[in-house]
Amino acid sequence: MQENFIIDTNIFINPDSYIYFGNDPDDALKNIINIAKEKKIIFFIPPSVYEELKEFIKDDIDPNIIKRKSPSSYESSIPALFFYDFIDEMRQRINKGLRVAEKFARKNLTKENEQEIIKTLREEYRVATRENIIDSKEDFDLILLSKELNLPLVTLDNGLIKWALKLGIQVITPKDLKQLLENKI
Repeated sequence: MQENFIIDTNIFINPDSYIYFGNDPDDALKNIINIAKEKKIIFFIPPSVYEELKEFIKDDIDPNIIKRKSPSSYESSIPALFFYDFIDEMRQRINKGLRVAEKFARKNLTKENEQEIIKTLREEYRVATRENIIDSKEDFDLILLSKELNLPLVTLDNGLIKWALKLGIQVITPKDLKQLLENKI
């Protein structure tokens, strides 16, 4: 029996992920493709995520193992409650981000500390508004494709995990994927 998965770019480019499969992104990709060929496993990836992956990987991506598939965005059915929760969380994050910006605006900037203050502001604002949320169309494509094909999503992205679970999508971490690949007959 052939197994299929939806796979996120972070499996190959995030050091916390690719360490399970190789020493760098290209090594991880090569090893995952080799294991998948041997075990007859297919990974699907939305074209938007594929393009993102190509920016980080030097080697060719085997189209027989990592197949591009667009989600049927106009045909997908996502519960309204999912969007209510998403909108509510985004409003809270925007307000939290605003408070972070206000905190930094109140500090006295000098030429000596301006770069450091701005760098810290950007990082705290990013965490306040983007961490643990679906923050890109690529993320949403992964969720739509997983739901449409009823396949597990392989990711380490906490935002994807959180929102995929709300839709009943099975999520597999890189560590779990490694175990699955090693144990698969």
